[in-house]
Amino acid sequence: MTTKKASARSHRYWLLKTEPESFSIDDLMSAPKRTAHWDGVRNYQARNLMRDEMKGGDLVFIYHSSASPPGVAGIAEVVREGYPDGSAFDPKDSHFDAKSDPATPTWMMVDVRGLERFATLVALPELRETKGLEKMVLLQKGSRLSVQPVRAAEWEIIAALGRRAAR
Repeated sequence: MTTKKASARSHRYWLLKTEPESFSIDDLMSAPKRTAHWDGVRNYQARNLMRDEMKGGDLVFIYHSSASPPGVAGIAEVVREGYPDGSAFDPKDSHFDAKSDPATPTWMMVDVRGLERFATLVALPELRETKGLEKMVLLQKGSRLSVQPVRAAEWEIIAALGRRAAR
């Protein structure tokens, strides 16, 4: 008798913040194979999430921060799990960290592939007003983390908002 093993882990959902003037959903969608490194993260909690929690196949909202208005611009998926962030070792890179050692890297990155650009940005004010998102990490006071988990129910709500026809 054979039994199928249940998957030890189903995919998870995330939100990655980016400043669109530095790297936007359009940049991701126009990258070769719509794939890019998610590098330059210099926060230990965000690093730990990328290193320890994000797995291949996890889905990601791309969130444009420092924009007017800020909001969710589209969807990507993790295609390469956490590995050392080479920008930390390059003195010419704006994310260089002189204390980071290639033998024991401090900073990690993941690779993401763009899946979908929303026709209309799901703006922060709309997220704040949407029922079912009240406990979302992004909307909590003081939440500034650039890598955040998203609950499955929150994912479904925001994905539906993003897939509406452009207004």
